[in-house]
Amino acid sequence: MRVEEEAARRTLDDVVAARKLVAALRTQRPPVEHRHSRTLPRATGATQHELSRIGLFATLAGETLHKLAQNMRREEIPAGASVVNEGEDGDRFYVVLSGMLTVSQASRGPQGVLRPGDYFGEVALAMNMPRTASVRALTPATVASCDRKTFDELVRHLFADDA
Repeated sequence: MRVEEEAARRTLDDVVAARKLVAALRTQRPPVEHRHSRTLPRATGATQHELSRIGLFATLAGETLHKLAQNMRREEIPAGASVVNEGEDGDRFYVVLSGMLTVSQASRGPQGVLRPGDYFGEVALAMNMPRTASVRALTPATVASCDRKTFDELVRHLFADDA
């Protein structure tokens, strides 16, 4: 029994020492995410790096990608929130940066799930017609979007039919 008591005391001493160490580290400096949030303001648009990871934009020249990033608007979408609705006039093109969104049509039901790197809204802009589907966030998501002018200038040609 004496051996078990010694082992339990050592374990308790280790736990107390670990808690003291954690407390000391917390007082010496704030966690990393707090330091960055104070010194680096969160970007309001998509960054060039984020856009360069989107397959659709792989062929864009650096200068064009930079200009696109400057004209994109970042939006944080809570889970369950609607991003676009079928039948609405389309005035923005969207790229998924994080999270998952569901695509559905009133007549056909769920059509799929969008993940980081996917995009939507191009049909309404390219064909100048109402939205053909609704998009809603399944999880908290981040999207970047651009207006029709930016789409026409920098993105539309990526959807051109080469045939």
